[in-house]
This record gives sequence, C-alpha cells and structure tokens, in this order.
Amino acid sequence: MSEPVDVPIDDDVIKLGQFLKLANLIDSGSEAKMVIAQGLVRVNDEVELRRGRQLQVGDIVVLAGHTVRVSDR
Repeated sequence: MSEPVDVPIDDDVIKLGQFLKLANLIDSGSEAKMVIAQGLVRVNDEVELRRGRQLQVGDIVVLAGHTVRVSDR
C-alpha cells in the first residue's frame, strides 16, 4: 500500500462521501454513492458501505489504489 496523502478538513469530522470528493478521488456525490455501494472504498482497512460514515482526523481511506488520510489544518 502506498504512503497516504494527507487531506485536511475544516471541522472535527466529515462524511465519507464528502471526503472522497474533497480528496479528488471522485467527481460527484452520485459517483461516491456508487463506489461506496459497490464496496470499493476501505476505511481503516475495512470495507465501508455507508456514505454518511463520519471520518475523523487520522482515518485512512483507500479507493482504486489511492490512499488518503484525514488530517487537520
């Protein structure tokens, strides 16, 4: 697995679907819904099927070989 790229968020938490877009892993909310429903997204090394999953600083998200970490500003 590649070294995670830090993606800063403004608040304490962010929803998974929003974070995927912020991290430029997807282009739209509908795309987020699709890749999550298909089981293509992993959070902290576990498949995540909830688009509304709350992510916190330090969480690791993997999609299509891209690894990103939630970080604070």
